[in-house]
Amino acid sequence: MQKRTLYIGNLAYTTVEEDLEQAFESFGEIEDIKLMRDRETDRSRGFAFITFEKESEAEAARAMDGQEVAGRPLRVNEAVQKQPAKRPQKKSTNNFNQ
Repeated sequence: MQKRTLYIGNLAYTTVEEDLEQAFESFGEIEDIKLMRDRETDRSRGFAFITFEKESEAEAARAMDGQEVAGRPLRVNEAVQKQPAKRPQKKSTNNFNQ
């Protein structure tokens, strides 16, 4: 991911995008907020990604790490690209060598 994108964790399940915007807008221009939601309930999964216009704004926003929003201390880190899961190699079911 770009250094302009932050991972925001330990969010209350009642958090909405507007809460995050209010908490982080003082650090700079927010380009995008992606609040991760449960597919079945549409409730927050407790984490989000915020992308700022500038890398310096994202760096400044890291000051929110440990600050309380909705009664919970946030975890704010640089977002990292998720690596695709490696599939375990299947064991050969070849029975020719018996």
